[in-house]
Amino acid sequence: MTTTGHVYGYARVSTTDQDLSIQDAALRAAGCEMVRAEKVTGTTREGRTELATLLDFLRKGDTLVVTRIDRLARSIGDLQDIVRGLKAKGVTLRATEQPIDTGTAAGKAFLDMLGVFAEFETNLRKERQLEGIAKAKTKGVYKGRPASINTTKVREMQARGLSAIAIADELKIGRASVYRVLKANAVA
Repeated sequence: MTTTGHVYGYARVSTTDQDLSIQDAALRAAGCEMVRAEKVTGTTREGRTELATLLDFLRKGDTLVVTRIDRLARSIGDLQDIVRGLKAKGVTLRATEQPIDTGTAAGKAFLDMLGVFAEFETNLRKERQLEGIAKAKTKGVYKGRPASINTTKVREMQARGLSAIAIADELKIGRASVYRVLKANAVA
């Protein structure tokens, strides 16, 4: 395999109302020939098609550039998997806003530390969210998502002799939802 030495960028934001332009500009300023970008959560690699395309495309000697490591992964396990895959291909990872360059020992060490902190931050955010929901529930403010299935209608349709599949088709809901309603009805 020949060394191409191309520099590619990856930009990501979590929600559709966030803007990718600052990351795109920073990556292009860092010499990226191409930037792949997407608006999707970073807590998992599932559904991140632009990242998957880029990881498949990279070749030995290439460099993947991100603005910050949390744009690439939010969990240390996911980050390590990505870095191992890049290393196996002979690809270097750099970040424009952090001293990360997997071509150096110090850069590798700093990468691991940042990955731990990114995962810690995600876990703290989840804890705060759950605490906020619990507090809102005690005040009677948080009621959760409104029910999307009319359980009375499901039971009426079953009483008329319709099967779970027929009920699901008619109400345009999943069969598993129908079974949950019927099971809850049987237990009650």
